[in-house]
Amino acid sequence: MEVKQKYEMEFVLHSSPQLLYQYISTPSGLSEWFADNVNSRGESFTFIWDDSEEIAKLVRKKSSEFVRFKWDEDDTDNGYFEMRIVVDEITKDVSLLVTDFSEEDEMEEAKMLWENQINDLKHVIGSV
Repeated sequence: MEVKQKYEMEFVLHSSPQLLYQYISTPSGLSEWFADNVNSRGESFTFIWDDSEEIAKLVRKKSSEFVRFKWDEDDTDNGYFEMRIVVDEITKDVSLLVTDFSEEDEMEEAKMLWENQINDLKHVIGSV
């Protein structure tokens, strides 16, 4: 099995950190842009796309700042993805910093998927 490589992507969003946090941390918010449907039971989140389901555990969070999910089937240290809200101290611009992992030969596809997902998020929050 190939070792996954860490990558980060930053997206500028015209939103308040509090509103953005609702879209990255709650099942209802995530189901509006990240997956077709999202259910949660405690810290366990089930992400549903078409005919597939993936389960991730919410392993870390800080209100209005970040969430980190770890995929259930991935027992490596890099089987997580994180969405962190970054506010520029001078301009007050709000960005979403995505940290994820991918195998090298799937890196471009993984980044493109995040770009598409974040474009959906921008439409949902009116940040286009």
